[in-house]
Amino acid sequence: MSPTMGPQMTRATARLRRTASALLAVTLAGASLAAGLVAAPAARADAERDKQYWLAESGITKAWEVSKGAGVKVAVIDSGVDGQHPDLKGAVTGGFDASGSGNPNGQKSIGGKPEHGTLVATMLAGRGHQPANSTASPSPAPSGAGPDGIVGVAPEAEILSVSTWLGSPNPAGKSDQDQIPEAVRWAVDNGAKVINISLGSTTPQWPQSWDAAFLYAEQKDVVIVAAAGNRVGGNIQVGAPATIPGVLTVAGLDRKGVASIDSSSQGISIGVAAPAENLLGGVPGGGYAEWAGTSGATPIVAGVAALIRSKWPEMSAKQVINRIVSTAKDAGAPGKDPLYGFGVLNAEAALKDSVPEAAINPLGSISDWIRVHRRGNLATPVPVPTTDVPSAVPTLPEPTVPAAEAPSQRDTALGAVVVIGFAILFVVIIAAAVIQLRRAARNPRLTQEEPDTGVLDAVDSGGKT
Repeated sequence: MSPTMGPQMTRATARLRRTASALLAVTLAGASLAAGLVAAPAARADAERDKQYWLAESGITKAWEVSKGAGVKVAVIDSGVDGQHPDLKGAVTGGFDASGSGNPNGQKSIGGKPEHGTLVATMLAGRGHQPANSTASPSPAPSGAGPDGIVGVAPEAEILSVSTWLGSPNPAGKSDQDQIPEAVRWAVDNGAKVINISLGSTTPQWPQSWDAAFLYAEQKDVVIVAAAGNRVGGNIQVGAPATIPGVLTVAGLDRKGVASIDSSSQGISIGVAAPAENLLGGVPGGGYAEWAGTSGATPIVAGVAALIRSKWPEMSAKQVINRIVSTAKDAGAPGKDPLYGFGVLNAEAALKDSVPEAAINPLGSISDWIRVHRRGNLATPVPVPTTDVPSAVPTLPEPTVPAAEAPSQRDTALGAVVVIGFAILFVVIIAAAVIQLRRAARNPRLTQEEPDTGVLDAVDSGGKT
């Protein structure tokens, strides 16, 4: 697994881009994606506020007329969140370290670099801040948010920071097989109604040790939102945990609102698409960074889930997910497709439209999947000594997740060519056989068997036989 970000650095030279991409790459289970960050130059923070285009374009500023996320706890399972960042003052209300590395409250950056959790948290529940010389905000912001800095999608929500050591060897010896389920369970037990997982792997399968934790979250009615991954980091298809049934998987869009080539992936488990390029978030120490990837698209969607859960506290998780995907703007192929899922996020519609109640979660159920694919067995496999297990090593011999990559248009075209080629070859073989049979009927000598020499004849080799 790795933080799902893509190298989108607009303020550096080509050489610096290549260098930064190499130095800042974070890998987890074969490199979910490369991460590219560039610290914003010294400038007024309200200038950074202007860059948060997704607030208006995704309908979030309109959704604030209904809800700002008050009373909802959102767990950020990531590399740790800097609760002292000016834009997160009062937002981080609890934390836990699942890595065992000595980060007791989850508010310290750990694991592979670059730092990731604070970026996610500020985009999700940033509250801005008051500058020394306060001026009016140049961009719309909910009441109570500071005029400068990052304002999140759900600026009144609370953040629970759950830190994990991923992307480099964990000095405490715990792999993701232990950390992820422990992180999910802690988040559920400590009141999270939404869990943001901006982490992913390059394989659709997940360790069996994760089953019980994700089932626990489903049974406790918690919405889990996960990143689809990025092609630039090796995610040609969606990777776990975004392939787990019932999880709201987020794909990425470019600035034109089209499926991003680098900062997204594809797969039938995708639920909705959100902005994933030219993003901006906070970093430890009070700074800001530009970034890209479904890691950034995920907190946008998780924030909308928090807005909904604040407006309708009794609404079930499956209804929250259904409200988000059913109000999305259809894009790509008509209906649900492997690039956009049900469509492009529309926060205003998700908060204001009348949506029929869904009988089931439109993205499936981990409970049903376990019953069919694990035969109801939730037992954890005998653990391998963690000192011998690198981070995110798959424990299943073969992928068993019903979320295989849907073919792209190019793959479909290639498949058609292959099928046609085989059909032509089959016709040629049949025709040759018919000709040979006719010749044999006219010349009985051709039907006599030759002795078996045990040597294969060359076929279309150009040589003599």
